[in-house]
Amino acid sequence: MIAPIVRTLAELRDITGTWRSRDETIGVVPTMGALHQGHLSLARAARDKCDRVIVTIFVNPMQFNDPDDLKNYPRTEDDDARKLESIGVDLIYVPAPDQIYPDGFATTVSVSGLTNMLCGEARPGHFDGVATVVSKLFLQTAADFAFFGEKDYQQLQIVRRMAADLNIPIEVIGCPTIREEDGLAMSSRNLLLSDRSRVYAPILAEVMEDLRAQLNTGAAMSEVGADARARILAAGFNGIDYLEMRDGDDLSLLDRAKPDARLFAAAWLAGVRLIDNIAI
Repeated sequence: MIAPIVRTLAELRDITGTWRSRDETIGVVPTMGALHQGHLSLARAARDKCDRVIVTIFVNPMQFNDPDDLKNYPRTEDDDARKLESIGVDLIYVPAPDQIYPDGFATTVSVSGLTNMLCGEARPGHFDGVATVVSKLFLQTAADFAFFGEKDYQQLQIVRRMAADLNIPIEVIGCPTIREEDGLAMSSRNLLLSDRSRVYAPILAEVMEDLRAQLNTGAAMSEVGADARARILAAGFNGIDYLEMRDGDDLSLLDRAKPDARLFAAAWLAGVRLIDNIAI
């Protein structure tokens, strides 16, 4: 059975209030729709841990720097609802824009430190939009647990910091990146790749795996990073926003591998920005 779709905060709170009166735990999976197996794995993790599961679908205008990117972002609500049917999600929250940003809305949530590098450097203001909408979704759903993919690892760390700093009573749980058979990290943006570009897209993950092997032998990023970047560009990518090794906790830049280090990449392929990260 397809879960009911709720579009207003009042309806949402009526339902969650009933769950709360029964002492049922609530898990939330915030998404922008165009669901793939990565999103569905988050919903399954929530189903395993919580009495009730909410999946939110909201294409958040605050986190887009490029109006064309916002316009072209895939919107597949009916298909998304069908994909969630087999998981047993209790509710799909698809708020109208005025339920998130009503007239006169004038508040922005900004997390310093973790946002001024990687995707934050390439997309100014992006993570302010993420932190603002996620804080609202946490409070609107009154969830006990939130589930995010490690594929967007910087986002995961920012959301954890935001929830802790604002004393939002929720546990943010990171779940493993889900990949296609050829290694490409699953992403809604993959739908924007042409058939030809899709053939070359997995090379990003392939280069990162080779780079990880080098770094694990003690090589320095300053010694091997340039060759890795050259391989990515030679494979047909149009540009690289970053290819860096950073601490998995505070995201500080590293040159040599250490426990909890991660490799991060963002590269452009035929106008589509692909991101990935792997533990070292």
